[in-house]
Amino acid sequence: MRVLAVTNLYPNPYQPHRAPFNRQQLRALAAQHELAVIAPIAWTDELMLRRPGGAGLMPGRRAICDGMAVDHPLYLFPPKVLRGWYGHCFRESIRARFMDAVEEIQPDVIYATWAYPDGWAAVELAREAGLPVAVKVHGSDILLLGGRGGRRRRTIEVLSRADAVVAVSRHLAGQVAALGADAQRVSVVYNGIDKTLFHPGEVAPPERNDEPPLVLYVGNLLPVKGLDVLIDACDRLARRGVHFDCRLIGQGPMKRAIERQIRERSLEDRVKLLGPRPLEELPAWYRKANLLVLPSRSEGVPNVVLEALACRTPVVATRVGGVSEIIGNDGLVAAGDAAALATAIEAALMRKRETIAPKFVPPGWDESAAALGRVLQGLTRRSTRLASEEGGARRAA
Repeated sequence: MRVLAVTNLYPNPYQPHRAPFNRQQLRALAAQHELAVIAPIAWTDELMLRRPGGAGLMPGRRAICDGMAVDHPLYLFPPKVLRGWYGHCFRESIRARFMDAVEEIQPDVIYATWAYPDGWAAVELAREAGLPVAVKVHGSDILLLGGRGGRRRRTIEVLSRADAVVAVSRHLAGQVAALGADAQRVSVVYNGIDKTLFHPGEVAPPERNDEPPLVLYVGNLLPVKGLDVLIDACDRLARRGVHFDCRLIGQGPMKRAIERQIRERSLEDRVKLLGPRPLEELPAWYRKANLLVLPSRSEGVPNVVLEALACRTPVVATRVGGVSEIIGNDGLVAAGDAAALATAIEAALMRKRETIAPKFVPPGWDESAAALGRVLQGLTRRSTRLASEEGGARRAA
């Protein structure tokens, strides 16, 4: 099967650590099928991240990732306005490269990740090319739509027009169906983990006997991740005299706001931002940590939780999205409740770290990609059957 993937959630020379979960699933899919990737870069990101003498794009805006040539057309759009037109902007930004790829590799199916604008544009272009299309939804692209607006309308269009919708949790699949997608076209495919990296291994001993317990956050520095709530919870713990250190791994637009909040709460000695870290370094951090905390306001099924659980690291998280499908109630708190989060962190730190039996055992990426491949192959078989039926009808006429 030949697959053409369209997604903004993919590494590029300016953002080498971008969306590792998507990269890993696509890499595993490429090991099972022929795959080409179109991964646009927002012009605002490129303008902000491009530096003289730094990493840049190869001629033709191509880069090599996991041995594959990946196209990075420039995604042009008006920032913060006319969001209902972002799908049109995305479509026209990738149109030329999309049509070239259709001609070059003759894909059997189009696969887009993130509902809007990526999925909307992919559905539009796939219809022009006469190809079936599947759209993967991740969580916030569905759960944070709000009540009205162009983005909501376009997202509902995607869900109703795509030949298949892939959701990362049962909860998200239910939300997709509630927005009008035919439930028979919605499949649940859980993300996987790299089992060669994420496993219990040896828990790193403290560097000093008096070293504080380590509370770890891994993820993007975005408002939806609830980091302001985590800093508030850390402030409450510090004022109670709880012994702990907190480390934040990740990057994003909230970096300066988080640094300011840390200074205002006089938490500089306890809470530190470490910036992004390569995927290969994360297992050591999970094993060193006494606790992973994910205070998100919205999630699908977060891969950092799957990775931590695979390393037998205890987790405290918010009761949002599909998180309750993989964590027992003992580790869940309400989103936005700093007091409850602080209490849950303190209780978890008081317990000795011990081998835990996860409620959910995540699949490996090869298993996840195989499940995704079965969904995509179902579309190609249906497309072939319909084409055959149409040809037969024309001959009969």
